[in-house]
Amino acid sequence: MPDQFAYASEEAQQAREAVNNATDHGQRALSEALGAAERTIISATKAAERALKDSLEALRAQTSSYTDEARQHFEEGQRFVAEHVRQRPLTATLAGLGVGLLLGLLLSNRSK
Repeated sequence: MPDQFAYASEEAQQAREAVNNATDHGQRALSEALGAAERTIISATKAAERALKDSLEALRAQTSSYTDEARQHFEEGQRFVAEHVRQRPLTATLAGLGVGLLLGLLLSNRSK
């Protein structure tokens, strides 16, 4: 009987060591997998950020000429309106009132 207890105790010890080894191996594998996943995510994030910055910079370069042209047209329009108002203030006032009345009518009909 004592041999059976010793044998069972030895088997239990071996089983415990096998479980501990398997647990250690699993923890190491999980840590390595998490580290690899983290590195991959960081790398993908940096690549996406780089691509987004490059796209934004290209968009800015493409639209800068349009922005400059629009700014120039807006300034010309402001000058034209200011000159027109100075030359014919009564006509400009009546035109402004007419446009305001027209917009008011359009907006009041839309809300009904």
